[in-house]
Amino acid sequence: MSDMNETLTNPEHMGQTGLRGAVVGDTRLSSIDGEKGELIYRGIDIHDLARSSTFEEVAYLLWFGALPSKAHLDEFHANLGRHRSMPPELLATLRTLPKKAVPMDALRTAVSALGLLDPNVNDMSEAAHIEKATRLTALVPGILAAYHRISEGLEPIASDPALDTAANFLYMFTGKAPDAKAARVLDVSLILHADHGMNASTFAAIVTASTLSDMYSSVTSAIGALKGPLHGGANEGVIHNLLEIGSIENVDAWVEKKLVAKEKIMGFGHAVYKAYDPRATELKAIAKEVGAAAGTTKWVEMTERMEQAVWKGKQLYPNVDLYSASVYYTLGIPTAYFTPVFAISRVAGWTAHVIEQYADNKLLRPRANYVGPRGVKYVPLGERTADVKL
Repeated sequence: MSDMNETLTNPEHMGQTGLRGAVVGDTRLSSIDGEKGELIYRGIDIHDLARSSTFEEVAYLLWFGALPSKAHLDEFHANLGRHRSMPPELLATLRTLPKKAVPMDALRTAVSALGLLDPNVNDMSEAAHIEKATRLTALVPGILAAYHRISEGLEPIASDPALDTAANFLYMFTGKAPDAKAARVLDVSLILHADHGMNASTFAAIVTASTLSDMYSSVTSAIGALKGPLHGGANEGVIHNLLEIGSIENVDAWVEKKLVAKEKIMGFGHAVYKAYDPRATELKAIAKEVGAAAGTTKWVEMTERMEQAVWKGKQLYPNVDLYSASVYYTLGIPTAYFTPVFAISRVAGWTAHVIEQYADNKLLRPRANYVGPRGVKYVPLGERTADVKL
């Protein structure tokens, strides 16, 4: 990624809230057209990928630059399967964690520990980067499933080499053979979340990678950023709101109250999109499908009513979190695991960006715009009469 330092330190970008609008470098991975509501991975429209592809094909596309042949996809699937075996030391670490820990915290700790268990952690060759990306993408679902079962007093379940990433997660998480439709719904969700430009967690990953730290450290940084309620945690906020509202009849009044109080409603608005989020389009259709299959359309109907009320009151489009919440909830995934499921997908994008960063690395070292006082005189300790409040 060239010219990152120059772009970030350009004075015209200083003072922008949250670096909104600042360009941090070049990428070949994904592109968002916020005005048109378009998202592409390596040039391919997200709608085409969601409707025709698989998560494993998408991970291959992000890492290698093109969709795989049948032979390459079979080999890739086998490599993922080989890496899904949980290291005993990692399983032991998961058993030592508090059973009521936030799952994202458990994931962050486990990914960091993985770096300690990899003898090639500091190998910076391209082959080693792909191997680590494969290992991380393969193990993150198993880590989450194992921690969930341990926290429930159950034994972890080994992966099934015949299953793909989405189906394996459902199998290891629930202990039951996954329904094919449910597995496909989750697979599409993973496709939609796999990458999304220079979001906060991806930026955290490449900042760490730019120091030539290892990939595990970079992904650990990304997980820490994704945990926040203004990023990956937003879909948890959506379902909490739906549960608070209770029924479709209460939606309009609840939305109006929030808007009058000028309180943020999770699942609406986006830093980039000024049109309908294309991922939300796909997830809305999926939410209706999975609700009908489960025999309960309550949550998607409430979500759609909320979308209409928010548009009427403030003309805000929904983002990806609005409908992913009802999809995960209807699939029976506990609320605390909504953001971790996001991480199962996004690890493919994070690692792709880290590999891209390593290939043309420059240390990311932006400046801050100092707005504090100047010329303050030092006062010796014995002469100070009051504490200074910052």
